[in-house]
Amino acid sequence: MEEKTNVCQQQQEEVVLIVGAGPSGLAVAACLAERAVPSLILERDDCTGPLWRNRSYDRVCLHLAKQYCSLPHMPHSDTTPTYIPKSEFISYLDSYAERFHLKIRFGRRVESAWYDQKSGRWIVKARSGDVLEEYIGRFLVVAAGENDQKFVPDVNGLDSFKGVVIHSSEYRTAAAFQGKDVLVVGSGNSGMEIAYDLFEAGARCSIVVRSTVHIVTKEIWLFAMRLMKYLPMSIVDNIVLFLCYLRFGNTAKYGLRRPDIGPMYMKCCTPVYPVVDVGTYDRIKTEEIQVLPSLTSIEGSMVTFSNGKTHHYDAIIFATGYRSTIRQWLETDDGLIGKDGMAKNNYPDHWKGQNGLYCAGLNRRGLYGSSEDGLTIADDISTAYNLSTHANGVKSVEKYKSV
Repeated sequence: MEEKTNVCQQQQEEVVLIVGAGPSGLAVAACLAERAVPSLILERDDCTGPLWRNRSYDRVCLHLAKQYCSLPHMPHSDTTPTYIPKSEFISYLDSYAERFHLKIRFGRRVESAWYDQKSGRWIVKARSGDVLEEYIGRFLVVAAGENDQKFVPDVNGLDSFKGVVIHSSEYRTAAAFQGKDVLVVGSGNSGMEIAYDLFEAGARCSIVVRSTVHIVTKEIWLFAMRLMKYLPMSIVDNIVLFLCYLRFGNTAKYGLRRPDIGPMYMKCCTPVYPVVDVGTYDRIKTEEIQVLPSLTSIEGSMVTFSNGKTHHYDAIIFATGYRSTIRQWLETDDGLIGKDGMAKNNYPDHWKGQNGLYCAGLNRRGLYGSSEDGLTIADDISTAYNLSTHANGVKSVEKYKSV
């Protein structure tokens, strides 16, 4: 196997380096462009919004209404559906990058980033094919996202499984699973929606639900988002739970126990999001989609669960989420990034570190958080950049006068 070269190609210094061309990185770059601050985005994949374009299933739509899913300075049009489909949101991201003339270098996998005290600059090394490139920036924005590296749990006997095993990031449609017995592991939004997609395509589907889960409807959640402008979170949660009881009844009867904390509190203060139901719950009630506890072992095509029961499956889809890899390459963060690769500090004090380091979209507040981070970070960088430029200009004038 041919080894990768370690020869570095020196790159021109940039004012702001941004890692990641997802919504968060694009938002920061566009806000900087509006303030005439130059920036360069380094993106591992070959496109903007790679999570949406390369690692999401075909039927997915944004679960929040469009007014909560636009990026700064470019709201969605009146003709855009309230809940935006995948293809339309991808087109929006492409149009966004084009409108603000964002400078992006695709196919750049960042391998290291550190702050050089002597020069007062960030040194970023990124691999492009067989070449290791070096970038230098006055400011560094980490916008690589929370959904970076797929996570599959270690299950005893998984290697012996005779059927198809994929992660939800590899799932597109249910066409190949028609008439088959499929187990979905994970009861978040992806797991629940994939289970429904499989049911509609004629698969016999089961879903593993290990933890407690809040189920809401799109309409209830949109109402909750609006209420948050006027009412305390605790009151909003009580209203949401009442409306959910009217719609769903006692979900625990069907293996879906609700957490002790409210759904809005969960969204804002934990890594877990409420599940926005797309029709899965009604199929669970009729037992057309089976709810099962955690799996304990696999042998051949047989899967054993914590209740002692064993079932045959033709395929297993792990909707078990992702892990951030930021801490693998960010060598200097001074406490900005936590052990999980997310912002260490809580909102609203999560976005700024030391020496010109920032993070965007790492506080689990979705696209709305990405938009807000973009505006806040760009304002801060613009102020520091303009002060620095002005100071350098004054020094140049004084030097000229002394000659």
